[in-house]
Amino acid sequence: MEAFRGTILVIDDETDTCEVMRDRLESMGYQAVTATTGKQGLELLERHTPHLVLLDIEMPGMNGLEVLKEIRKREPDVKPFEPDHMALIVKKALERETLRRGVELLSEELDHRYRMVVGRSAPLNRALETAKKAAASKSTVLLLGESGTGKEIFARAIHNWSDRKDQPFIAINCVGLSRELLESELFGHEKGAFTGALNLKKGKMELGHGGTVFLDEIGDISTELQTKLLRFLQEREFERVGGTKPINVDIRIIAATNRDLDSLIQQGRFREDLYYRLNVVLITLPPLRERKEDIPILANYFLRRFAVETKKSFTGMTQETLEKLIAYDWPGNVRELANVIESAVVLGQGPMLTASDLPAKSFSVAPARVRDAFSYHQAIESYRRELILKVLAQTHGSRAAAAQVLGIQRTYLSRLIKTLRIG
Repeated sequence: MEAFRGTILVIDDETDTCEVMRDRLESMGYQAVTATTGKQGLELLERHTPHLVLLDIEMPGMNGLEVLKEIRKREPDVKPFEPDHMALIVKKALERETLRRGVELLSEELDHRYRMVVGRSAPLNRALETAKKAAASKSTVLLLGESGTGKEIFARAIHNWSDRKDQPFIAINCVGLSRELLESELFGHEKGAFTGALNLKKGKMELGHGGTVFLDEIGDISTELQTKLLRFLQEREFERVGGTKPINVDIRIIAATNRDLDSLIQQGRFREDLYYRLNVVLITLPPLRERKEDIPILANYFLRRFAVETKKSFTGMTQETLEKLIAYDWPGNVRELANVIESAVVLGQGPMLTASDLPAKSFSVAPARVRDAFSYHQAIESYRRELILKVLAQTHGSRAAAAQVLGIQRTYLSRLIKTLRIG
């Protein structure tokens, strides 16, 4: 595997030391960025997401231990160093990073897309806490959320946290298949069950024995197939299409949809009894516009991923780029953000991702969403919430800095955060 030439952040209050360290590291083939204060170092940490941090402990203002504590919260994988062993530690740490990245990318390939649930916002953490509790049980889970919010990623996470993690995880998209094809896909068919059924075929329910079956877009299945699925959930057995022999399997069902199931039930298009069978543990995934503080984390995660995949030397993104990404409302959620960053990496030159690298799309600040049912006060509250979330994201979660940007007292900001349930 090719040696990994990572980004290294040097934080030292001595300018001369920073320059010497940068020259030495760059001569060794690494990308180095430097900061002379703890605050500046944390800003560069968010912008560049380095793989290694060389940190001076004795610094005025925010000392090294305080900086290290904050680094551990934001980027737990980066490593400190001891001056006498700098070259050896840098080499060994980044060799380890090379191996870790190789394993991580292989795992992502096996999971088809992004295996990680990335972010630290309060809405995301609430969903994650519920998912971890659900993983310890055998109960059926229903994931609700807009398109692109990461429902399959959550389903895979629940499976990987469970005692079924070494067994199959099988995902089935219920959209785009006829009732007959989807029924065969789920339950299999016997030889000669219909025209073209030349051989016996085991369905995904049978192949998933011992593991987890993820039914994506469950709101789109036909009412006839809903009946067969309901019986399976009740009895944990089924017959293949054209068969008469009951087949028992041990699988955990996770279902997901971006549709309003309550409305479908009222229209007679979704069985209420099936809904209750699916809705044992309910997890609602927040849209990206409600977790804007996660955008810098996600954006840098995708930047690193696509930089490796395209073999380009991107080390971070400019503050202007981050601000544009945060200001945008992301109707396509995390999937749209991933696509935008991938496009920018493919078209950009590096080493920093700039606003001009972003695809031709309007990243202007949109006014607060004012729904028809909103009163004046509700609209104002919605805007205040979005504004506070945006500033907190820009200040990396620092309430003191956010209060200064907003021109209000920190105590008042804390009351607003509590009142608006920002977390």
